[in-house]
Formats: sequence, C-alpha cells, structure tokens
Amino acid sequence: MPLVSVIIPNYNHAPYLKERIDSVLNQTFQDFELIILDDLSLDNSREVIEQYKNHPNVSHIIYDEENSGSTFRQWQKGIELAKGEWIWIAESDDWCEPTLLQNLLAPTTDNKNIGISHCQSIFYNTEKNTFYPHICTDSISEIIDKNEYIEKKLLPFNQLVNASMAIFKKELYYQISDEYKNYRLAGDWIFWAEMSRLQDVAICGKFLNYFRQHSVKVSFNVKKTGQSYIEELRSIQYFRNKLGVSEIVYEDAITKQYMRFRYDKFPVEDGVREKTNILFTELFTKNIKKKVQKQVLLDKIQYKYVAKLLNLFS
Repeated sequence: MPLVSVIIPNYNHAPYLKERIDSVLNQTFQDFELIILDDLSLDNSREVIEQYKNHPNVSHIIYDEENSGSTFRQWQKGIELAKGEWIWIAESDDWCEPTLLQNLLAPTTDNKNIGISHCQSIFYNTEKNTFYPHICTDSISEIIDKNEYIEKKLLPFNQLVNASMAIFKKELYYQISDEYKNYRLAGDWIFWAEMSRLQDVAICGKFLNYFRQHSVKVSFNVKKTGQSYIEELRSIQYFRNKLGVSEIVYEDAITKQYMRFRYDKFPVEDGVREKTNILFTELFTKNIKKKVQKQVLLDKIQYKYVAKLLNLFS
C-alpha cells in the first residue's frame, strides 16, 4: 500500500495540467499513488491526462460522464478510491516544489498525533505575472494543538487557503460531517476546521506550494456573485454553533470580516453589496457594533496618518 494517495481533481485546466502532474510525479518522496479525476472538462484536458495513463504511480484515471457541479464531490470520490494513509488533494491548476511531500511527512514520522500537515504558499497571478507570499507562520516549523488551531489559524480568516498546500490522514475524513459539501467556496474552511479538532496540525514554514490565480477559477466566479461573503458568514456561525469557538472569537471574526467587506474592491454583481450588508446587520450585536465603530475610527486615524506621511515625501 502506498503511504500517500495524491488526488488531482480537474475541470477545464488543460493549460496547467502538465505542470501540475509533473510536479507531483517528480517528488523526492515516491511512495505514493496518483488518482486523476476529470469532471467532464470541455477543453483538451483528456489529451493531457492520457499521456500519463501508463505511468507506474498512476493508479486511477476517471472521466466523469456527467459534471458533478462540485469540487468537494470530486474530493470525496478521490478519497474513497485512495489506498494511502495520507491524502494530498493537489488542485489541477497549481504546482509545487519537488520536496513538498518530503517536508510535510517529516514531522509525522515521530508524532502520531498529527492529523494535518501543511506548508506555506505563494500566490501566482497569471494575468499580471506576479508572485506574492501568503504567510501563515513566522516559524521554520510549528505544531499547533487540536484545541487551538481554529482560533489561531482559521479565524478570523482561513490561513489554510489552498488544499494543494496540505496533507491529511484519511481516517480523519470519515470522522467529520458532510457540512463542507453545502458550500461552493468556503467548504474547505469547514473541512479543515472539523478535521483540526480531531488531531494536531503541523506547519512547515517553507514556501513549497504555488497557488495559481486566474479568471477560470471557481472561486473567482463565486466571489464575483458575492456568494463568498455569505458563505464565509455562514461558516463563522457554524464555528460558533457547532465547533464551540468562544463568543469573543466569534465577535472578532464577524467584525474583521465586515471590515474586509467594507474595503474590498473586488468587482461584484449589482445588488450584492446591499444584500450582504443586510446580512451583516442581522448578525451584529451591541458588542460587534462597538468593535466595528472602534475599528472604523482606527482606520480613519491610520488613513490620515499615512496621508500626512505621503504629503511629507511628495
């Protein structure tokens, strides 16, 4: 049995597939199987995938006859096929360093209490051809207790931003709920949160994963409709009601999400901001209102201070 099962769920990512698959097959750690799932792509993904059908690491290639409509359903299909102890969902439009698996597995050798191991990611914008790091730790490595990970790394914002940056124990998957499948974008937030409550999380400080940003991404279109705001608020409520985060943590998360929403310049469809603002208002308590007012005041003071500094050097 392989130690790791790597799952590549693909939909219309033919331009990126070869780089993705090659970056998996060229890992320095080779005790893995590769499962490739295509969700009825409309581009030439099949032509790219067929080039790998005889590779010894490739255990399954499956072409759906009907589009599943959900990335998370593809995750489930791959996990159910997997034979490995560890699962790596390597998104089809990302790529990675050849030492990713080697580094993520390293802390799990002597510590059997680790259920998730992830590295740091670099965002790559294809349109602008720019890279920027997403920092979730300032340590070379750290292990976070299962009772602290949500509060430290998932709230107020999800720092495990991309499935490609993480591996997790397959056995934990069967201990979490199906709640994550009810979301188009924020389901992974729920997925990691529930799993992190079961065992500790290891974080490697190295930047080993490249998270590609482009207009074909499902997340891009969900943000455009404004659905992302609504899903994130639902997720935070779920953290409080089902996963037991404290009221203070919940209030801070709602406050900071609102401040992000307030200043977010991402283009969304007409009427979305008004609807989202109503939803925020419904969630506001007296404490949250006070925190928002305080944060708005601080932002105004900071803006005036920065503007003054810029004038000094202009």
